[in-house]
Amino acid sequence: MNESYVECMVARKNSPVLSIVKYIIYILTGVSLIGFIAGNIFFLVTLVIFGLLVFFVVPGFELEYEYLYVDKEIQIDKIMSKEKRKKVRNIELSKMDFMCPINSHQLDRYKARNIKKSDYSSGEQNAPVWVIVYKDQMAEELVAFEPNEEMIKVIKSVFPRKVIEY
Repeated sequence: MNESYVECMVARKNSPVLSIVKYIIYILTGVSLIGFIAGNIFFLVTLVIFGLLVFFVVPGFELEYEYLYVDKEIQIDKIMSKEKRKKVRNIELSKMDFMCPINSHQLDRYKARNIKKSDYSSGEQNAPVWVIVYKDQMAEELVAFEPNEEMIKVIKSVFPRKVIEY
């Protein structure tokens, strides 16, 4: 059996606004804790609210995407704060129309149409982002991600006519 395995990880670019919001949430949580310890019951409500934000919302501010290619499928996982892992997508490459760089002219016919777009890239300015045009159950989707050279090479060896490098 001819199975290939390639793994690639990309860190999502952190927004300066999200960093500021994260520190504001931490500061307000600390102020609420101090106020509650001082004896003001009002701070219990704010402490619970900000504690929930710290526990559930703040980990989503630091994201990494892991791409895993195994046997004609790409699995995309989202890793939040290097602690929590969540499976985001499973793409069957047999259902893709083609795969090309994001600046390719092959994507011109999709720009004017209202097609669902999913972005699993780092968000960096000059990053080598590739797009998979994916059809699943009569719906088209554009999936952006940043594979490494090894993953592109393996996908091209399996689907040589569907990987467009220009």
